[in-house]
Parts: sequence; C-alpha cells; structure tokens
Amino acid sequence: MSTRPAWTCRELAERMAVTDRTVRRDIARLRELGYGVESDPGPWGGYRLGGGTRVPPLILDDEEALAVAVALREAALSGVLGGDQAALSALLKLRAVLPPRTAGRLGEMDAVFVHTPRPGGRQISPGTLLELASACRRGERTRLSYRDHAGKATVRDVDPYRLVFTGLRWYFVARDVARDQWRTFRADRVVQVEPTGHAVEIPDPPDPALLVSRGIAGVVYPLYATVRLPHPLDRALRLIPPTIGSHRPDGPDATVVEIGGNDADQLADYLLGLGTTLRVLSPDPVREALLRRTRDLFEDNRGDRTR
Repeated sequence: MSTRPAWTCRELAERMAVTDRTVRRDIARLRELGYGVESDPGPWGGYRLGGGTRVPPLILDDEEALAVAVALREAALSGVLGGDQAALSALLKLRAVLPPRTAGRLGEMDAVFVHTPRPGGRQISPGTLLELASACRRGERTRLSYRDHAGKATVRDVDPYRLVFTGLRWYFVARDVARDQWRTFRADRVVQVEPTGHAVEIPDPPDPALLVSRGIAGVVYPLYATVRLPHPLDRALRLIPPTIGSHRPDGPDATVVEIGGNDADQLADYLLGLGTTLRVLSPDPVREALLRRTRDLFEDNRGDRTR
C-alpha cells in the first residue's frame, strides 16, 4: 500500500492472489495495529495509507531486515552515532525476532565481512560484540576467554554488566567472580564468550564509564597530544569524553585536552573525525600529521570536482 497513492479492493486481491473478503479482513487488522488506512466508498473507491494516530509496528521483509541489521552492526562497530549504545541495543532487539533463515544469512555475512579498524586499533568480531551485549542484557554469569596486552590467555567467570564505547574501542565491564573485583576488558581481546546458565543479581554496580575512564588513565601511551578546543568545558566533554582525554578549562569559552595514542597518524585521524576547529598545541609530529591528512582530503575533494 505504501508504493501507490491508492488501491481498490479488487487490485489488492489480484496482487496478493486472495479474495476480496481476505483483503477487507487484512485491512481491518492493519487498522487494529495502528496503521491509518483510509477508504473511499463506492465501486471506484479504494484504500490508501493516511496519517496514523500512533506509531505502528514495523514490518520488514527478509531483505529489508537483513539490510537494517547490517547497517546497525556497522554503526555499532564504527561509533558513527557517538558514544551511546543505541545501534547495538537496536541490533540485539532486531536479531531476537529475525526469522531463522534471515538470522542464518546474517551470520554467514558476519563470517565473511571484514571491518577495518581505526589506525592502531584491533578488529573486533561483530559476533563477539553481540555475545557480550547479550550477556549484559540477560544478567547471566559468563565464562570469558581473554588475552591480555602481553598475549597471556586466561579463562575466568565474570558477572557481565555493561559495554562502554570510548570513541576508539569497546570495553566490557564485569565483576571478576574469583577475585570479587570489578574489571574492564577490551572487547577486541575477548576470544570466547560462554554462558553458564547461572543468573546473577548486581545490587551495587559501579559507574561503568568512570571505571573505564580510570582504567584508561592508568595506561601509558607512546605519544600524547595537547589540543585546544574553542568550546567551553561541557561542550568539550561531549566532543571528547573523559574516557579519551583529560580536560582543563582555558577561560570560559575554551578547553585544553590531552589525548594519548599509539602514533601521530592515529591521533590525527581521531582529531580530524571530531569535525570541529581546534589547535594542536603539541607535539609537532601530531600537528604535521593533521595538516597532512587535511591536505590529502582537500586534494581528494578537488580531484572529485574536476572529474
């Protein structure tokens, strides 16, 4: 019905190979679901979609559901929507109601698609990310196979709580059962997630973003950049979360932020992705890398316009 301004009952019946009575019954059902289906009386009258009084349930065919699932997965992995988990949460809800055939196709695509990580970052499997998110939603104790920064492999039981996206990577916040301590795990270092079937209650959880921020603060990076943003502190914190950098006000309308990274190119890519004017105070390699990236983008855009 959304493909044409109006349909007669006979046209709909012929299109779907059903009787006129079935069409009228289905129209009544659509109205019960909240779709604003309007009708005109008479032999030349018909049905058309009007403005509904409430948001109706979304009905997707297999191809549409697959396209939405892939888009949500890429949004969750790239962080294009920012630091919240809206894309990941929506993907979990969608996958829970996908028909087995469509879910199987999505799994096959997950196995062959490659997501390119940001410079200096490691690739994370979409399946692993969804398994961690599912464990958090279920509140189920999980056996985690993990490999730390030194490459040491461990297996431990954890009580999952939250996933935190810092703008560079995902972190898994959980309570280590054996040590009775809250820990943060880099999601890209998770090897396997195995549910135990044991439901857990978390009566007094920590602030997951603060826990990740403190953990990152204890990491020593090879290179640090100091930048000045022409924004007050509250705006700067929205652009660069405290899990990424340390902030200090520089007057009422500016903020100085220190950010750590693996190399100058990685820091330049991150700063360029902020989409705001800024000044690199130090060091020179980051300033030069940012200027080089900007020139490359300018040349690429100019080349596109001349072709």
